[in-house]
Amino acid sequence: MDFLAIPQRTTGNREYGITSVIDLGVPIRQLQAILEDYSKFIDFAKIGVGTAYITPRLQEKIELYKSYHIKPFFGGTFFEKCYHQNKLDQYIQTLKKYRIDWIEISTGTLEIPLEDRLKLISKLKEEFSCFAEVGSKDSTKDLSITDWKQEMKLLLEAGATYCITEGRDSGTSGIYNKNGEVKSNLIHALTKDFNVNQLIFEAPTAKHQMFFINHIGPNVNLGNIKLSDVLTLEAERCGLRSETFFMEE
Repeated sequence: MDFLAIPQRTTGNREYGITSVIDLGVPIRQLQAILEDYSKFIDFAKIGVGTAYITPRLQEKIELYKSYHIKPFFGGTFFEKCYHQNKLDQYIQTLKKYRIDWIEISTGTLEIPLEDRLKLISKLKEEFSCFAEVGSKDSTKDLSITDWKQEMKLLLEAGATYCITEGRDSGTSGIYNKNGEVKSNLIHALTKDFNVNQLIFEAPTAKHQMFFINHIGPNVNLGNIKLSDVLTLEAERCGLRSETFFMEE
């Protein structure tokens, strides 16, 4: 249908207006059914936390995503586990083996020095496109707004394609308070000082998604979207839900 006035969405191989889903173990047959209908709404697929290490038929899943023009990548926790065990060389070889073109450099669980992350991005950007995640999964650790901005500035300058703002799959840390409320002062500061098209906000719930759609626009980049929520999110972006009803205006 095409008779309503709704916000214009980016299409095709999007550079912004991105929807990045989190795959926490959806079976292949179920994934195939989802992608048959909704793949055009999905840009990236994170094989979440460290599940890529133990996922059955991993290559088949990766190729399935690619067949629908969706870019798969491994969750940052897998990267951090390899960093912690001094197995980054093996991790990089695994990415190459599975023909993964994107890498997430994160510090959600480990306190990886910023200098180390900058060096990794400067080195890896020659072979991969890089996500740099900022923020901790520990809700008791709170970066100052100044630290958020400084990290993001340096990570983007080092060669990260996008900065991901930590939110967990629960929406209770990073850019959120432990009760799930958005740190609106932080978001205002980040969107004021950065090109929002280079930021991906982890927004695992409809409440979080609608906050960013209403405050930034229908083509805000959103991550950690559940596969079951893809169509609802697209409706939210198009002003087809009560909370985003007047989006086109």
